[in-house]
Amino acid sequence: MSLYRNTIWLLKGLQEYTKGGYEAAARRFNEADLEVNVSGRSFIITGANSGIGKATACEIAKRGGTVHLVCRNEDRAKEAKNDIVEQSKNENVHVHLVDMSNPKKVWEFASGFSQNHNLHVLINNAGCMVNQRELTEDGLEKNFATNTLGTYILTTALIPTLKKSENPRVITVSSGGMLVQKLNIEDLQFEKGSFDGTMAYAQNKRQQVIMTEQWAAQHKEIHFSSMHPGWADTPAVRSSMPDFYEKMKNKLRTEAQGADTVVWLAISDVASRQPSGLFFQDRKAVSMHLPLAFSRSSSAEDQQLMSKLEELTVKFKC
Repeated sequence: MSLYRNTIWLLKGLQEYTKGGYEAAARRFNEADLEVNVSGRSFIITGANSGIGKATACEIAKRGGTVHLVCRNEDRAKEAKNDIVEQSKNENVHVHLVDMSNPKKVWEFASGFSQNHNLHVLINNAGCMVNQRELTEDGLEKNFATNTLGTYILTTALIPTLKKSENPRVITVSSGGMLVQKLNIEDLQFEKGSFDGTMAYAQNKRQQVIMTEQWAAQHKEIHFSSMHPGWADTPAVRSSMPDFYEKMKNKLRTEAQGADTVVWLAISDVASRQPSGLFFQDRKAVSMHLPLAFSRSSSAEDQQLMSKLEELTVKFKC
């Protein structure tokens, strides 16, 4: 079945996830959707010093939003901020240094931010693909710590702040790679069998989509969505997937094309009128499963994921 999933996914990707796939989809886009002034609205974007996160931040800043860049590396974050301010002519761009793989630091950031700022939109973009099994200082597998637990803690910690705002939204940048994975609730940190960083990442991305669905059901006041940016030419792709990059580099989307649906979900009125909890690709809600791939988990398994994440979260809460 994994061979079937991978084959169907690759064929789908070559048709839809490339630059050509974006250009085909863009023919139906309504340019007016993004002709929005978001002055007075506050946005957090994680992993915002490069790639899709930076491109998203720049587009929001150009439209007047107050942008909070959550980054791990101070030098790269400051450089990104300067670039965004220069391009957007918007000085309301702020840097926060947070390692998303460190749950205590994520908690500390969320608590401090909530006391000092309002928040309208959270964009969970930060991610990593570590190709060897590596543990953080807290003993957590690094992909899981960053992609899943970090996203869970930041989102749940900021939900009370989001609920105080008008038209609050949470967008999580997932991946089409999650289509080849079924939730494995028994091995969240990849302790069994041989380790495959690409599949660990895909499993994390499946977890993010399930988290989004669960949050949407629990918090009706907030609009939740997850999305796939397609295959984009970003520093993360070049460093984490060099073989894939070499084979596909002439077909990859630009960073701006990869960020388009994130920006659309974050600022457009039409996006906020979509049902909460859906998975988007090129401004359109799409299936979370490949046909006949048997990748659906049960409601009990989905709720078990949330319970396990909450148990871990409590251990690190400030």
